Amino acid sequence: MFIGHFAPAMVAATHPKAPGLGTLFVAGQLVDFGFFGLAIFGIENFRITPGMTAMNPLDLYDMPYTHSLLGSGVWALGFALLIWLITRNKTGAVIGGFVVLSHWLLDLLVHAPDLTLIGSPPNLGFGLWNYPAIAMPLELLLTFGALAFFVLRTRSTAPYSKLALVLLVILLIIFQAFNWFAPEPEIADKAMMITALIAFTVASVAAAFVSRTRTLKHA
Repeated sequence: MFIGHFAPAMVAATHPKAPGLGTLFVAGQLVDFGFFGLAIFGIENFRITPGMTAMNPLDLYDMPYTHSLLGSGVWALGFALLIWLITRNKTGAVIGGFVVLSHWLLDLLVHAPDLTLIGSPPNLGFGLWNYPAIAMPLELLLTFGALAFFVLRTRSTAPYSKLALVLLVILLIIFQAFNWFAPEPEIADKAMMITALIAFTVASVAAAFVSRTRTLKHA
């Protein structure tokens, strides 16, 4: 899962008390923001193992603080608390927290058994990365179905709203195409980790741009 993690953000953004779409994009990938950030400092670890799955060579063997259900829950609670402290919007805080937690649930579908409940075995994962004919259309359907839902539930408030949407779509397609079809990395180096963090940030900024050009139809 890459751009599929943004699907819950786009659906959640149609709630009247939800945080902005950019904030929810951060929420959708917060667990991976944390993972790659921790990996830079060697606190969590992964390696490249060709053939690990049919679609992905990442051997995610050490990520108890971000990709355990308990760890994801802590990140979700922390994000919800941050939203509440800034906005005093309890509903928005809960929505943001659930979007963070959705990351673990979506990863459960595609990962090889490398997710945990509390950071130790049993390891979980349904392994759809071994079935590209299922995983690829599923990710596209989740992402662009959610985007269509967002567009239908909102209306333009700026003349460049369509441009903002097109930019977001193009970015998501480019990021996913790179994720699927770029040459496999040889090593899990810091450049790879930083590139991932930049991609998540750029997508979130593009989503914030879209959010500034649209409002809920019943607002």
